[in-house]
Amino acid sequence: MIEESTRYFIEKFISLGVSESIAGYLNYALLGLFLIIVCLIADRFSRLILVRIVSALAAKSKTHWDDILVEKKFFYAVAHLAPVLLIEILVPIVFNGLPTFVDYVIRLNDIYLIVVVLIMVNRFLLAAQLILSGFELFRDKPLESYFQLSKIILGIIATVLILSVLVSKSPIYFLSAAGAMTAVLLFVFKDTILGFIASIQLSVNDMIRVGDWVQMDKYGADGDVLEINLTTVKVRNWDKTISTVPTYSFISDSFKNWRGMQETGARRIARSIYINMGTVKFATPEMIERFKNIHIINKYVEEKQIEIANYNKENEVDTSHVSNGRRMTNLGTFRAYAQKYLERHPKVDKSLTIMVRQLEPNEKGVPVQIYCFCNDIAWENYEAVQSDIMDHLISVIPQFDLQVFQNPSGSDFRKLQAE
Repeated sequence: MIEESTRYFIEKFISLGVSESIAGYLNYALLGLFLIIVCLIADRFSRLILVRIVSALAAKSKTHWDDILVEKKFFYAVAHLAPVLLIEILVPIVFNGLPTFVDYVIRLNDIYLIVVVLIMVNRFLLAAQLILSGFELFRDKPLESYFQLSKIILGIIATVLILSVLVSKSPIYFLSAAGAMTAVLLFVFKDTILGFIASIQLSVNDMIRVGDWVQMDKYGADGDVLEINLTTVKVRNWDKTISTVPTYSFISDSFKNWRGMQETGARRIARSIYINMGTVKFATPEMIERFKNIHIINKYVEEKQIEIANYNKENEVDTSHVSNGRRMTNLGTFRAYAQKYLERHPKVDKSLTIMVRQLEPNEKGVPVQIYCFCNDIAWENYEAVQSDIMDHLISVIPQFDLQVFQNPSGSDFRKLQAE
């Protein structure tokens, strides 16, 4: 049929006064145009038929993975194989008289085939990444890093194959030549290689996951991990800005991961109140009676009073002087009050450490540290609970004849001048 068509068109062109050689070339041009139209129609029909059929089947199926393949246009890429196969079959037949031209066209077609296959595989990998991220096992793993590396490797392989087609050399020839460029390649892909190694270490050691709250002051990162890929980790900070941190930095530098706090369901409160040392004193009988009227420590005061009295009696202490034996202090009683207050607070986790301790005195006074864990880790709720506790304790300090230390202000100096 091709030969008959060729003979017919050549005769027609010759009858129009065209030389036989030019008529042959015009015939090839006409056949080439016809082949292009056929390939375009084949590409169009293959996309319409294949994509429509697959989309309809995917919509009816109960599985989710086929919908993702359709969404990522994997089957659009598959449909492009139709014109590639037509060119591979028809060009040697149509242009059998032009072997050099056929060789060039087949080479270009092979390159196009490599590109189409690369697009197909990349879209399949995109769909596979999305499918795997839906499984609980892979949800917090740096899948993007692994798939990015796969795409890089596929791109290198595709480039080698294209070069081998262009120069008619075996791919092994280019791979052996690449050995001499190893140092250059290592330099160019240094960040990628380091990032890939870091991604594996982060995953194997479970150091960081997508969704973790991380804090890395060196890079100004303090927020939730959005994405972990080959070269960077994206962190959405609490002010809604995005920090981009090199993946390898999570291996080479120190950072804080708040996942333990999130998994525990409790967040630590560690705040200090500085007490003026000049107001710390032994509790007088009047003060002790007043302390007994404070509901949450009345039992403590009574038991402490009995304990001290028994100690002094057993050790024959002369209590006529305040420096002898044991005595209650207003600061010690305040610490007992703060401890009881925390133990009764509904927002303090009773299963974790609850402690009110005295730290080393300094130029600001005696630090009394409140150490406990809030059972609500939501930031705004946690801050509200912490503030509520500190507000109450600061307000109650004068009831124990204590004063909070603070640097003197202008109003303090004005009071001294007025006196």
